[in-house]
Amino acid sequence: MTQSIAEHAIAVLTRDLPDQGLRAGDFGVVIHIHKDQTSGAALGYLLELFAANGEALDEISVPADAVRPAQAQDRVRVVAAE
Repeated sequence: MTQSIAEHAIAVLTRDLPDQGLRAGDFGVVIHIHKDQTSGAALGYLLELFAANGEALDEISVPADAVRPAQAQDRVRVVAAE
């Protein structure tokens, strides 16, 4: 079972999502949780993605099993945009 992530928390991608231009390690802020109407379980998350300067870049939906909550030991690395 995938660990639920709260709204306004930071989520980290655990795998590449090439169709969406995302790589494992990218992160965003959860702005909405897509829930199963019957069980209430998280099916996915709407993330807001930011540039290193804090500028909002995009909002994108990702499946729940493709992200995890950010942890204290996570480090942010800047990679030049392609």
